[in-house]
Amino acid sequence: MSRSEQSKGPSQRQLRVGEQVRHALTEILQRGEVRDPMLEGAVLSVNEVRMSPDLKIATVYVTALGREDMDPIIKALAANAKFIRGRASHALSQMKYMPQFRFRADTSYDNFSKIDELLRSPEVARDLDHDPQEDGE
Repeated sequence: MSRSEQSKGPSQRQLRVGEQVRHALTEILQRGEVRDPMLEGAVLSVNEVRMSPDLKIATVYVTALGREDMDPIIKALAANAKFIRGRASHALSQMKYMPQFRFRADTSYDNFSKIDELLRSPEVARDLDHDPQEDGE
């Protein structure tokens, strides 16, 4: 079976390299190496890094804890992407090419909270409390 016939998800290599990049970026941001007024005092979490198939582009999903508007944070990270790339090169020296970083706001927590809210709604609770054996009698 060829690669195109298999699942279209990321390869093991993409997942492994993405995790290595995530760890390197997390360390850089935790140490506060990026000097930007918008990032000062912001608690950033790198939730996921998705690598392109050729490993030359890393899409970095970031959350700023306690912040509603992520646009200024993403713009500040994008403006400092070359500096971050240079700092990450030390931790990722085994890579043939240093990937370009594209920063995106991670909305997965928002999606989780919407799903949680739906599951706690009275309509869903009513359906969950319904006994399916009552229909058979």
